[in-house]
Amino acid sequence: MKKGNIAVQTENIFPIIKQFLYSDQEIFLRELISNAVDATTKLKTLAAKGEATGEIGDTTIEVIVDKDNKTLTIRDRGIGMTEEEVEKYLNQVAFSSAQDFLEKYKDEASIIGHFGLGFYSAFMVADKVEAVTKSYKEGSQGVTWSCEGDPSYELADNDKETRGTDIVLHISDDSTEYLEENRIQELLNKYCKFLPVPIQFGTRKEYETVGEGDDAETKETEVPNIINDKEPIWKKAPSELTDEDYKDFYQTLYPFSAPPMFWIHLNIDYPFNLTGILYFPKLNNAFEVQKNKIQLYSNQVYVTDEVKEIVPEFLTLLHGVIDSPDIPLNVSRSYLQADQNVKKINSYITKKVADKLNDLFKKDRAGYEEKWNDLSVFVKYGMISDEKFYDKGTKFVLLKNVDEETFTLADYREKVDATQKDKHERTVLIYANDPASQDAAITAAKKQGYDVLLMDHIIDNHFIQTLEQKEDKLTFVRIDSDTVDNLVQTDEEKESVLSEEQTESVKTVFGNVAGEGKTIEVKALSPDDQPVQLVRPEFMRRMKEMQAMQGMDLGAFPDDLKVIVNGNHPLVADKLLTAEGEEQAAVADYMYKLALLNQNMLKGSELTAFVEKSLGFLK
Repeated sequence: MKKGNIAVQTENIFPIIKQFLYSDQEIFLRELISNAVDATTKLKTLAAKGEATGEIGDTTIEVIVDKDNKTLTIRDRGIGMTEEEVEKYLNQVAFSSAQDFLEKYKDEASIIGHFGLGFYSAFMVADKVEAVTKSYKEGSQGVTWSCEGDPSYELADNDKETRGTDIVLHISDDSTEYLEENRIQELLNKYCKFLPVPIQFGTRKEYETVGEGDDAETKETEVPNIINDKEPIWKKAPSELTDEDYKDFYQTLYPFSAPPMFWIHLNIDYPFNLTGILYFPKLNNAFEVQKNKIQLYSNQVYVTDEVKEIVPEFLTLLHGVIDSPDIPLNVSRSYLQADQNVKKINSYITKKVADKLNDLFKKDRAGYEEKWNDLSVFVKYGMISDEKFYDKGTKFVLLKNVDEETFTLADYREKVDATQKDKHERTVLIYANDPASQDAAITAAKKQGYDVLLMDHIIDNHFIQTLEQKEDKLTFVRIDSDTVDNLVQTDEEKESVLSEEQTESVKTVFGNVAGEGKTIEVKALSPDDQPVQLVRPEFMRRMKEMQAMQGMDLGAFPDDLKVIVNGNHPLVADKLLTAEGEEQAAVADYMYKLALLNQNMLKGSELTAFVEKSLGFLK
């Protein structure tokens, strides 16, 4: 028996490993199984080059729980280690055998581990760890390495007959959850579901009907419980796959989710390696959007679902898988390090998504328009947040009007240019965000020959501002930001039928009715327009909306509600001005309440009183 001390650069590194090396304690199982996969991959590489003789045979990795002895074992049938290799790789922290192997066989092998610290993650959950191993090399002696979580270790010969390594974890009292089969199954499903080597966790029963008719009987067979799919579809060529394959895989990733709209198969090997599948989900369930995230893998090993450095922020709404050995990971593989490769991958994914959307639009515009309600968030968010995506997005972003007609940005400008250009030669796009409450204003705008867009999503406020900044001579006004005559400002002025004295009188009457905080304007509008309208000036309303989105105090900007009185309307020019005293106030109040009702602003006791008063006219 040989005894010694593990070579470390600090007096006692194990407390650091236990507490700070990994962000999640459960990561230990991923690390140990990844090491087992690497050992198997190395063996296959050597066999392919003729450097490992004999039959490889079964390479299944086993995960074994022994509750009686409080052990968890990860068993591989890979390359194994000699005594010299054990001393080199297990007794010198962070001296990874993977690095050595990669250097020698970098063109043939796909190795997961790079840092050499993964093995020591076992001490986060174990009081003692044993490595029972035997090298593939002929004539090798099996050796057992053991350590109890301090720099001292023991190394002894064993009688192991087959190549490979058993990592035996003696689970500590505060980590007994890792002796529960359900917990281990959960972690295997999370981290090891798509590893390229078979992973067995116990056995399962299969049932087969043998015989026919009265002689038929069910035969029970116990078979190995293989928990992973060695060849996930993102590793296959798109030509090998059907739509059903993609949909089935989506259900594998996100059980019970609604089918995706469509998907993008990623496959690139230069200047970096990246494969994956990105799905466009239907965004009708906010919970699913938050829950079903893109999963990041490295050589089929699950790493994280926090991929904002890899995927542009606007595309984090997508679902699916990205797998790349070229994404640099820190020592724990839990967080991404931003470097040039990451930036290149980010740009590549942005371009692939933009190209896919443009292709769909050009090939099947009708189908694209049907999906637009779900796609619009992706496209608008992308155009707001990514300069390159904006340039591409202008070709396939759609604008929808209140009549459910859709247009490209260029087509819509062409449609309204003749009727909706203001005195500054700007194209004015008129929009509604609540057609039900803005119906009167929409109707009036249509009578004027205007077209009205529907912009009713929370993202549209930002999207509107982005278009105004990027597009030449383009501006947006909301349908209730002014009277219909003034939505598209021109030099044309209508003549008022009221004198200056009458105008001031009307302002005074409505000022008394509307109360404090309201601006009263008397305008010369068409006699067919409503007698009283309530408008919210575009600038102040936008400022308040920005405030609300940023969580600021809404009191910083007043609610600038204007009361616009149509001085040319008969009810104002004739009925109001011919009335006196209480009658005049009552007429003004009734017209003002109608304007409030039209904006859905008449509520509670005021609404009740207004209805009762209106019914009184019928008696």
